[in-house]
Amino acid sequence: MTIQGRYDLFLVGLSLVTIFISYSTLATARLLKRWRPPGNPLLDRGGTILRLFLIALSIVLGLISGLDATTLGWTLHQPLRQLLVGAGIGITLALALFGLSRQASKKGGGRFVSQRFIEMILPRSRVEAYRIALALGPVVLLEELLFRSLLIGGLSPLLPAPLLMVLVSFLFGALHAPQGLWGMVGAGAAGIIFGALFLAEQSLLAPIVAHYLANLVQIMLAMRFPWKEEIDQLAGISSTVD
Repeated sequence: MTIQGRYDLFLVGLSLVTIFISYSTLATARLLKRWRPPGNPLLDRGGTILRLFLIALSIVLGLISGLDATTLGWTLHQPLRQLLVGAGIGITLALALFGLSRQASKKGGGRFVSQRFIEMILPRSRVEAYRIALALGPVVLLEELLFRSLLIGGLSPLLPAPLLMVLVSFLFGALHAPQGLWGMVGAGAAGIIFGALFLAEQSLLAPIVAHYLANLVQIMLAMRFPWKEEIDQLAGISSTVD
């Protein structure tokens, strides 16, 4: 197969994966408005298996593309520096998003922050917290492979990388619809940061670390400093929101 043929096959596969993930995520957002799963969705075995399959498929697509490892961000140059940079950005981002989320909940209640989603993903015990910390790994790896490596790096031969970073961040934010309006805005802003980090480092390592810690630290903060009572009082709700 020619180089162009491989890249065309990559584009078809990437389009199908992106459409599938987008449809599944938006369908889940609609479902969660009227149904609450019995357990933590992050710990769903079927969901984890599907993510691992999509991770493997994303790696295969990257290999099919014929693009070099640097373009896809599959490099590990200066790993210690990348780990430190990613950790610093991830923790800072988590603190900022958590603080802004609290302000958004105080001003808008359930209109901006999905209390239903927060309650579903928060650990109910220390053991469950450890399991969620492990489960976040495949979640973050899949999102970084798709949204940074393949959609930014993989499409960079077609469009300027900075433009792709912005467009992909809009999509990244939209697909966080289950988290409410603020969840979409915050995820879109985080997507810009992760995308810029990916382009600056030419590696997935730093954005993966930043993304993982941003998610994990926010969950830990929500456990330590819950604000459900504030939302309920302001929004006049009990256990669900619109």
